[in-house]
Amino acid sequence: MTAQATTKTTAKVNVGQETGQYAVKAIGLLSALIGIWGTACLIGGLASSGVTGLAKGFITALTGM
Repeated sequence: MTAQATTKTTAKVNVGQETGQYAVKAIGLLSALIGIWGTACLIGGLASSGVTGLAKGFITALTGM
């Protein structure tokens, strides 16, 4: 004859901590996507007008002249 034993296990989950970890991962992913988009725009600007044209356009945008 064999005896069976059952045990109950409870897990306490901190919802605030789990949500915070998810939010940090989501913000990190979005910032990486924004960085990739900015790099693509910089490469596109360099391809269309070159280094001097891009620098001239940047200075014009800053000064308004």
